Amino acid sequence: MGIDNNYVECLVESKASPFVKVLSFLSLLLAVVFFLSSILGVLGIAGLILCVGAGALYYFLTLNANIEFEYQYCEREITVDKILNKSRRKNVAKYDVNKIEVLAPSRSYHLDEYKNKTLKAVDYSARQKDRQPDPTYTFIYDGKERVVFEPNAEFVAAVKNVAPRKVFTD
Repeated sequence: MGIDNNYVECLVESKASPFVKVLSFLSLLLAVVFFLSSILGVLGIAGLILCVGAGALYYFLTLNANIEFEYQYCEREITVDKILNKSRRKNVAKYDVNKIEVLAPSRSYHLDEYKNKTLKAVDYSARQKDRQPDPTYTFIYDGKERVVFEPNAEFVAAVKNVAPRKVFTD
């Protein structure tokens, strides 16, 4: 086998759940109400404490409401980064292509033998289940993990270049 010098990057924006959006709006509203009530003397210092708590809840909810996943393929390794609010980057996972058992579209028959196995499930996709056709791919990693992600065609082709018997595009 030759040395693989491919480098492919793919960015996918994940859609925030409506529950998180509603909860962040409510926490902001509560923070304002608690702040005003503490200034007017209704709740006093307790209002300020509740305001800070509601504000902190709002901060963390909005931080996790805007999530992007970046997939990078370089030298037989797939790296997944999570980008919070377009500013904070966190490396989430690294996968060695040699340990991937199969990579195929999520609804592919190539994944049928893994349907009844108990595997740890990880989802790095946009989490929009209503799109047709389904753009997600799933790979089984080291017999322990089922990873769902949304690579582009160039990304899949780069992985297929080094593991042609493991990667299917149906």
